[in-house]
Parts: sequence; structure tokens; C-alpha cells
Amino acid sequence: MGSEHLPGRSCRKPLGIQIIEYWKGSRVSFKTHQAIVLIVTFLAYASYHATRKTSSVVKSALDPKLPDLGMNFLQLRLTNVSEANVPRRFSGVLGGGWAPFNGTDGTSLLGELDVAFLSVYTLGMYFSGHFGDRCNLRIFLTVGMLGTGVFTSLFGAGYWGDIHNFYYFLVVQMIAGLFQSTGWPSVVAVVGNWFGKGKRGLIMGVWNAHTSVGNIAGSLVASAMLNYGWGWSFVLPGVVIALFGFVVFLTLPVTPESVGADREEDEYSFPKKNGVGGIEEPLLRPYNPPVEDKAVGFIEAWKIPGVAPFALCLFFSKLVAYTFLYWLPFYVSHTEIDGRYLSSESAGTLSTIFDVGGVVGGILAGHISDGLDARAITAASFMYCAIPALYLYRIYGYASLVVNAALMFVTGLFVNGPYALITTAVSADLGTHKSLNGNSRAVATVTAIIDGTGSIGAAIGPFLTGYISAKSWNAVFSMLMAAALIAGLLLTRLVVAEVTAKIEESRSNMAQQPSHLV
Repeated sequence: MGSEHLPGRSCRKPLGIQIIEYWKGSRVSFKTHQAIVLIVTFLAYASYHATRKTSSVVKSALDPKLPDLGMNFLQLRLTNVSEANVPRRFSGVLGGGWAPFNGTDGTSLLGELDVAFLSVYTLGMYFSGHFGDRCNLRIFLTVGMLGTGVFTSLFGAGYWGDIHNFYYFLVVQMIAGLFQSTGWPSVVAVVGNWFGKGKRGLIMGVWNAHTSVGNIAGSLVASAMLNYGWGWSFVLPGVVIALFGFVVFLTLPVTPESVGADREEDEYSFPKKNGVGGIEEPLLRPYNPPVEDKAVGFIEAWKIPGVAPFALCLFFSKLVAYTFLYWLPFYVSHTEIDGRYLSSESAGTLSTIFDVGGVVGGILAGHISDGLDARAITAASFMYCAIPALYLYRIYGYASLVVNAALMFVTGLFVNGPYALITTAVSADLGTHKSLNGNSRAVATVTAIIDGTGSIGAAIGPFLTGYISAKSWNAVFSMLMAAALIAGLLLTRLVVAEVTAKIEESRSNMAQQPSHLV
């Protein structure tokens, strides 16, 4: 699994770990390594999402032309923009904005940027998982973060460079998507190396809050920077992710072997009895220096039981989640709430409520799936509950800010819950499936397959929204509800299997009880 420790070589600890040990005067414990892994990977992927979120907030500044913004947007222009900045920030026609996105086809062009970014991201995801299981994940992740920072900043540089060529922004977004694809397979693989299955759903549910935390940070930073020019909304997150990239390089231990950590300190690293008397293989097996696991092939990974259904489910789940990720601030700023329209800054801030709900949803889904030992039942239930949540948000979200925020929170909870569960605990579980016979070098590949397939849906949703929303937001929400339904239905076979297993386990336990207790 992208190990830094190869047979016959001494382990080379990251410089940051060596400094910590020198300062302490003793070796870093296994638990401390685990804490470092959780914190560093959390910050790393939160910064990925912060850079990804900025474009959704800036959309309303690039394309503020819709007539229903009325005097609210005019007031925003007059109060928040100095005369010196007007020619650059609001160049063009149709009520300001930034050419070429302020024309009649501006919304469609913004949708094309999203689909270009996510298409390259999706393609890169498959390759990233393949390389991630075969190389040094610390270096791989560092390069991805630095590249993401550079090209995110280059998009914002179009503001100061007075660039209005659509293809400049398109190419920059595509290259940024390629670098972004390095993140997810890498961080999941590293966390999977350090944590066994015992409480993985809950641990990864909490850890996966990085997605929503990153979205919230990206929204708040981008919204605040709009007052100084939309370019800063990209440059500042770009600089931050580059800095965190250096933190990853200096401190991230990829595997216990790479830093000589003692596995025996980890309570989850030993085999444990399952309910029917078998032995469940732990994620981390005793290391045997002369033998190195062979990385699992792409086709072989697809054949692992459960990978295909969960990958297809995530396709539709991410279609819903990423439509909100890229279009929610735009939708809020272009929708009348309690008789008025919010500014781009206010809409971006309000949209963070969706991600707060996502944090709760991810933790709740992980905790429930651990308690039930039923990933499919949990994920499908959340997707079905997302359908009425989406409907209520569209129908009653206009009533007031409080109602809008409450319904947005609930929608985020049910939409992001299964998305978080599948991309973390489920991916790590399947990457260490019993059919692999203990081979630990499949997590990044399986994660890439599942999240890569999901990212195709993530590309399609925002792309279709760019066109459909120009005619009807009701049609957009109908699309999202249909996608949530299909996502739940795709897990039906796995849900039936889990229910059947629960029934058989209950019968077995009943049969084993003394007759006088039955």
C-alpha cells in the first residue's frame, strides 16, 4: 500500500516525525501516530474541498445577470465595490459580472467548467488509485496538493490579468481537476492502514467531516474575499492547500511499517471472532519483510463483492451532493426568500448550513452502520429519506431564512450521510474484503473505483443543472429526487442480503439459548 518501507531497507521516517521524537527524547507511540494521521489527512482533504467549493460561491459574481435579483444586486454593486474596481470586477453587460460568463449563455458556460473539472477529476481518480497502491503515498499526496494550489490560484489570477478567454479558465480547471484526483484515494488508503474494522464506521464518520468542514471554510473564505475581488476567493484557498501540502510531506506516516511503529499497541490490529465462530481478518496483518503484497489490478478490484453496487449507488448519490456543492449558493442568491433576494456573500454564508448537516449526517450514518453492522441498509435508508427532504426544501424553503436553514440542514444530513459512509468506511471495508486473502494493497484502488464512478455522477449533475436551471429549478429538484431514489434501489440486493443475515443470526442466537429461556 504505497509503503515507504520496502524489504531489506530501514524505515525512513518523515522529517516532522523525527523532529517530534528528538524533541520528546523518545519514540512516538502507535496511538500518537494514529492521531497524527487523522489530523493531517483531515486538514489535507478539508483543504482540497475548500479549493473545490470556491467556484460555487463565485458563480454569482461571475454571472449575476438574472432579472429576479432586482435592486438587491444593484445595491450590492453600489455598496461593496469601489469605483476603481468596477471596470475589472463587473466588466461586460447584462447587469455586471465577468465576461464571458455574464452573457446570455453564462450559466451554461459555468456548468461546462464544472463538468470539465469533474470529468478530468473522475478520469484521474481511476489512475490515482492505481498509482496510489504502487508508490509513496506521502509524496503522491504532496504533489497533488501543491499542483491543486497552483492551478486554483491561476484561475483567480484571471481577475488581475483581466482575462476573458473562456478556454483559459477551462484548461486551468481541467488541470486542477487532475491534481485534485490524487487526494481521496491517498487519504483513505493511509487512514485504512492505521485503523482496523472495529469502529471504522464511527471513526471515519467523524473523520469524514473534513469534506463539510472544507466546504464551509471554502464558502466563508470565498464569500469574504468577494469584497476585495473574486480572484482572492481562489488565490487564498490555493495558498492554504499548498502550505498543507508541505505539512503532509513533513509529517504524514503512510503505514506503521514506514515509521517502525509497534502494531501491538493497536487494539484493533488483532484477529477477532465474528458472530458465527470464524475469524475476521484485521486491516493490518503482521508484517513479513521478505514478502510484499502484490497490488490488486483494476479489473480484479471491480470483481470484489459489493464494489459495483456501491460504486453505482455513489454515482447517483454524488450527483445529488455535488449539484448542491456547486450550485447551492447560486440557487439561494437567485431564489426569493421571505420576499427578498440575498447577496452573493450572504448566499454563500447561508449555504454552509447544508455542510453542517452533512457533518452530522456523516457521523450519524457511520455510528448507525457500526451499531447495525449493516452498511447497505444504512446508506439506502438515508437516500430514501433524502427524497422528501429535497421536496420540502424546494417547496417551503422560500418561507423564511429560519425555515430555509432548517430544511437545508436536514437535506444536507440525508444527502451527505450515505455519500460520506460509502466513500470512507465502505471503501475501506471492501478494500480489505476476505476475497483478497489478507492483501492490504487494494484500498486505494477500490476507493478510486468507487469514488471515481461516483465522480462521473458528480460531473453530470452540475452539468445538467447548468442547462436545466435556466428553464426550471423544479425540474432540477425532480432530477435530484429521482437520482436519490435510484441510489437507494441499487443497494436493494445488498440490503436483502444484510436483512437475511440478521434474521439468520437472530435465529441462531435463539437456538443457542437454554431451553428454559426460550
